[in-house]
Amino acid sequence: MKLHDQKLRELGLAVIQVETQAIAALAEQINDNFVLACKLMFTCKGRVVVTGMGKSGHIAGKIAATLASTGTPAFFVHSGEASHGDLGMITQQDVVLALSNSGETEEVLTILPIIKRLGVPLIAMTGNPASTLAKFATTHINVAVEQEACPLGLAPTSSTTAALVMGDALAVSLLEARGFTRDDFALSHPGGSLGKRLLLMVSDIMHADEKVPSVPESALISHALLEMTEKKLGMTAIVDTANRVTGIFTDGDLRRMLGKNFDIHKTSITEVMTPNCTVISADMLAAEAMQIMERKKINALIVVDQQHRAIGALNMHDLIRAGIV
Repeated sequence: MKLHDQKLRELGLAVIQVETQAIAALAEQINDNFVLACKLMFTCKGRVVVTGMGKSGHIAGKIAATLASTGTPAFFVHSGEASHGDLGMITQQDVVLALSNSGETEEVLTILPIIKRLGVPLIAMTGNPASTLAKFATTHINVAVEQEACPLGLAPTSSTTAALVMGDALAVSLLEARGFTRDDFALSHPGGSLGKRLLLMVSDIMHADEKVPSVPESALISHALLEMTEKKLGMTAIVDTANRVTGIFTDGDLRRMLGKNFDIHKTSITEVMTPNCTVISADMLAAEAMQIMERKKINALIVVDQQHRAIGALNMHDLIRAGIV
């Protein structure tokens, strides 16, 4: 069979159109049953146990992961394994969310009597409101689709997409209801780029102690240039006798100074520094420091303590290396 580029494009577009229509139809199912499902999971004292078989099982696993990462403790139990010991994972404090497009999946139906005996609320997500699973459930979310994107009507395509989207709707609704924040999200994603952005503090990446470029107010420009060259941060802090920051001298200040005929060996650094410069604290998020740099269009910041004394420094390159940018 010969492949034609245009035909492949048409086939791909047809799938997207069918699945888009299936998703749009879900809006009608954000009803009282959906609200009850959210309330059952919100008030759950234990965990949301998500179960399913086959393709529905894969979707169930993803929904469990999304719930867990957005503030609703959850885990996936394979329906086939549940009747061979894994049902022991379910406690009377839990809520079960069961996925089956037909609502008649044998492995799912097998565990229903045990769920009933435990007195555990059951949320069913199926494409058949008249199914055994739907009728057995505490509440049923209808994710029926008009047609599968598969032209044979066999491979789960639109139906699994609809279930996945409804799972996201549940998870995000609960996220908002719980007041779940970006910081909360980062705590469950410490290894990701978002975790770095939300958890990394200025104190974790700043240059400290003898690595902080600093010269006294009595220093000449030449002295400040030597300090900048040695510390390699493109700037130096200007401090008073108590080590309190009174200004900053940067590469930008140097460029602006060059056209004014200053004698670097005779001119005090206070004549060319930027006074009342922007400073930050060590307990600030590194991401906030980056935002300050971007907003003020600067490339370096001095870190000060509560007495305004210089205790650290960092520049944009430090943030880049830390994965913040």
